[in-house]
Amino acid sequence: MRSLLNLFRPERGRPGRSPNGGWYRSESCRPLTVGQVRERRFRSVRRGLDPVEVHAFLHRVAGELAAARRDLVTVTEENVRIKRALRSWQARFTPGVRR
Repeated sequence: MRSLLNLFRPERGRPGRSPNGGWYRSESCRPLTVGQVRERRFRSVRRGLDPVEVHAFLHRVAGELAAARRDLVTVTEENVRIKRALRSWQARFTPGVRR
């Protein structure tokens, strides 16, 4: 099966290689949500990782993801505000330009 999948992967080091390694990613594949990270469960294995540590780490990652998304919203709103202010300033102080 693995050799079959390798037929569809691009050659390594080839210029123009897509950032996801050549694997198809549909438009319907959404980014992870905070809830998906927090609720993720893994099956137990004989010599697996400590479930408590994994759960704690997932909660930490989810918290940082939530903070990053909040920061992104704040920065995007500030960017829009700054662009509007710049356009307003340009309209008032650029000679010969009427908007």
